[in-house]
Parts: sequence; structure tokens; C-alpha cells
Amino acid sequence: MATAEHKATLAKSELGDVLREMLLIRRFEEKVEERFRAGELPGFLHVAIGQEASAVGVCRALEDGDVIASTHRAHGHTLAKGTHPNELMAELYGKQEGCSHGYGGSMHLYDVERGNMGANAVIGGGLPHVTGAALAFQMRGEPRVALAFFGDGATNIGTFHEALNLAQLWQVPAVFVLEDNKWAESTPESQHSPIRDLSDRAKAFGMKTLKADGQDVEAVYKTARQALDHARSGKGPVFVHLDCVRFHGHYIGDPQVYRDKDEARKLAETRDPIKLLREKLKLSISDEEFEELDTEVTEMVEASVEFAKSGTDPAPEDALKNVYA
Repeated sequence: MATAEHKATLAKSELGDVLREMLLIRRFEEKVEERFRAGELPGFLHVAIGQEASAVGVCRALEDGDVIASTHRAHGHTLAKGTHPNELMAELYGKQEGCSHGYGGSMHLYDVERGNMGANAVIGGGLPHVTGAALAFQMRGEPRVALAFFGDGATNIGTFHEALNLAQLWQVPAVFVLEDNKWAESTPESQHSPIRDLSDRAKAFGMKTLKADGQDVEAVYKTARQALDHARSGKGPVFVHLDCVRFHGHYIGDPQVYRDKDEARKLAETRDPIKLLREKLKLSISDEEFEELDTEVTEMVEASVEFAKSGTDPAPEDALKNVYA
């Protein structure tokens, strides 16, 4: 996550750090998939490989004090918001050293200290949280923004419409970021939405809407900055529509019988946000420097696995802590 000093666009000097962040998220999720397939991680696992530009571009545009709510694909958002890989990996292993002290796991992790109000296995579950947080900021007169990540399938959920309706009615400082990868679990967007431009759903509430290529981290950052500045200035909420790509299926192990077998491969060849940024930086970052960068983040991820494995298992008597109903 960036500091409070921002420009409307990313400086060329920042792009190396941006590339490193995106690589860290990619290598982290690849390692998590590997460990999940090895039987070391419990539950289901959902990765967002291919959507790193969305997480990094948006979270880098946030200011100190801003908060986010995520989805069941929260690893990238969590790392981009500032959680250390050790704490995130420990959470996936169910250890007390995890960012949610082992209570959350992949689909329910959170890190309140760093402004992450949590992943949510309920589709669209974070949207009303963000509207409520933004209302609190408004009532306290705090210059903070609440931001929700969600997918195209969530635009069919009742809480999506309720949250946007109230946010616009109350003119709260909220930003709603649609990561539109054209798939709602296993259902293509053409079969779950009667409209082709999902921004129209926000426009129906009179909300300001912005669009960007979700695979271009510079475009994402620029658009997120514009949205955050608008919301922070008291002009009301903003709907940000990012055109994204998800290379994997809905969950790890998904046979993807509903999807063209060559689609993901073709997208990975032409729309990989890391490759696209790497191409832009060819003159400033040599192949050798890129390999060093990749080695650095890979070693960091490997270290996070060792940290997690040596972590502390939760005490059985603490199983019902934080359960209120």
C-alpha cells in the first residue's frame, strides 16, 4: 500500500516496485496452489492469478486510513494492502500467527490493523460493510474512503443494489470496484446478466462510473486515484469497472468443463498483467534484473511457508472465541 503522498499517475521510478508487488502476489498464489494440492491446506481455495494489476493498482492508490472489503479471492488484495506474506501464509495454515489468528483461513481472512475489513465467502458480502464504514467516516468528518472489491456475479445480489442505493442516497465516501472477469463461478456473464455493460447498474442509481483495463496496472492506478479523490472530496461514491481476466477456474481443482480449453492459455499469452508491465519496462529493467526480482519474491514466499509450518496451532478451548450467535 502506498503512503499518503500521491500523484494522478504512477511515476516511472515506481513501476519497478509495482512489478515486484505483482510478482509477489503471483508467486504467493502459485505456491499456495501447490501446497493445497499437496494436502497441506484445509477447505476450498480460490486464486486470482491474472488479476494482480487490479489488486496492486487499486491498493497503491489508497491513502493511510482507507479501508477495503474483499471477496473469496482475497490473497492479492491482502498482500497489496500491506499484510506480510508470513502472516497471510500462516493464516492459510490456520496458525495463531496468521493475520486473523487462524480463525479465518483463505475465504474469511482479515487484517483490521491494516485497513482490511475482511474477505467474504458470501458473494457481495463486503458491499454493505463498505457503505456502513463510509457512512461512519462521513459522520465523523474523517477524510477516509471505504472501498469494496467484488466480481460480476455479485452485481446480481440484492446487497449490491441496496449498498449502492444507500451509498448514493447518502453521498458517502465509498468506491465500488468491479473486477469483471466475465465469470460468475462457472456461469458466463452472457448467461447471468441481461446487460452487457455492468456499469449501467451503477448509473441506474445516479452514481459516477469510471472504466479501465484491469490488466494494465497504470490504467488501474490512474482510475482508482480519480475515484478515490472524487469520493474523498465529498462528491459521493464512485463505481469503478475493471475489465479483468482470471486464468484459473472458480476454485483449485475445478475441471472447467464449462470453459473453452484454449481460452485460459490464450489469455495468459496475451493479457497477463505482469508480462504487459514487463514489456513496458524492458529498457529500464534488464532480463537479469527481472530474474533477481523474481528470485527475491520467490524466496520470500518459500520463507513464508516455513514460517507458517512452524507456527502455533490454535488451542482447542479457543474454538468458540469470537462466536456471538
